[in-house]
Amino acid sequence: MKAETLCLHAGYSPKNGEPRVVPIVQSTTYKFDSTEHVAALFDKPTEYMYSRFANPTCDAVEKKIAALEGGVGAMLTSSGQAASLCSILNLCSAGDSFISSTCIYGGTVNLFSFTLKKLGIECIWVKADASEEEILAAFKPNTKCVFGETIANPALTVFDIEKWAEAAHKKNVPLIVDNTFATPILCRPFEWGCDIVIHSTTKYMDGHAVQGGGVIVDSGKFDWVKANKATGFFADMVEPDASYHGLNYTKEFGNAAYIIKARTQLMRDFGCYPAAQSAFYLNMGLETLPLRMARYCENALKVAEFFKKSDKIASVTYPGLPGDKSYDLAQKYLPDGASGVVSISIKGGRDAAVRFMDALKLASDEVHVADIRTCVLHPASATHRQLTDEQLVAAGIDGGMVRFSCGLENIDDIIEDIKLGLAAI
Repeated sequence: MKAETLCLHAGYSPKNGEPRVVPIVQSTTYKFDSTEHVAALFDKPTEYMYSRFANPTCDAVEKKIAALEGGVGAMLTSSGQAASLCSILNLCSAGDSFISSTCIYGGTVNLFSFTLKKLGIECIWVKADASEEEILAAFKPNTKCVFGETIANPALTVFDIEKWAEAAHKKNVPLIVDNTFATPILCRPFEWGCDIVIHSTTKYMDGHAVQGGGVIVDSGKFDWVKANKATGFFADMVEPDASYHGLNYTKEFGNAAYIIKARTQLMRDFGCYPAAQSAFYLNMGLETLPLRMARYCENALKVAEFFKKSDKIASVTYPGLPGDKSYDLAQKYLPDGASGVVSISIKGGRDAAVRFMDALKLASDEVHVADIRTCVLHPASATHRQLTDEQLVAAGIDGGMVRFSCGLENIDDIIEDIKLGLAAI
């Protein structure tokens, strides 16, 4: 099936007389006929047993997202940050390190720089446009994975997935890609060598700003046994898990070992699983995702072109705009569009940016992005406020930057609103 069809049909196939729409299973628990049956699930989890691990409504949505990305399995989380955290902790422990592109979401920068550091895990930062040789040179003997973002938030640089995947695989470690802004409608990182994909489903996948969420998707392509033999890494993927009655993930679940381990270890212990109703809302957003992504991209390109003509704008960043520094990479990885987010830098810096934003009537000033309604944010004052000046520069942010997230409104109305903002500068 093509993406448009998968968004409607993947993950759930009702039988005769069953609900056509994915039902909300509003239950934390499941009844079994014997103690032996329950005990078997704590040796090898193959069914629903408790909704901190899995839920039928969530499971249907997980299967749909896995199908969209072309993976073998997925696990929903309560937020995008939880997905980022669990994707790393499923591979790294205290004393380990991992490499990340510097151009990623500010909240993830904080998670990697400070919170994981407290847990004894080091993040090694490498510039997004680094050569393969520079990426390889950044590896340490304890580096266990690599992380990047398809379209960086809010720098909007396009991640060279293929180059970073080749570097990671030369060191026998997996590449994790945050595909939030692109969604599988615009880019499927697994097709370019990525091993694990994460999303903040709060953004385009949900689309309606009604609930937060995240997801981790396993490609099933990374050979954990081979990597273990080559590096000694990932022993808990290929050896018996003492915390789960000696379960051997690669032996019992083959190429789905990563995502099963994430569920049985991390979800069991952290409990960052979404409610069934949240998954139900997410599914409704997914059903219209292909239609919405096309409109977002169409509106954003016109907005970027309009900003480009203004003498009050110092720079416009949009990967789909000819001449953009990421344009060539966007043509490779995002031929159908570069999402609905445009970053601009307004002449006059922070004060001018604030005047522009405060004069807007249609666009909402809010801590959100990738909504059906147009919204704006001043990253240096909000989402990236905790970053140092050096980190802001590395993330491609300055005081005059405004993140402009195009909604689904008529483009003429969006442009008229922009004119109001520019007139206030």
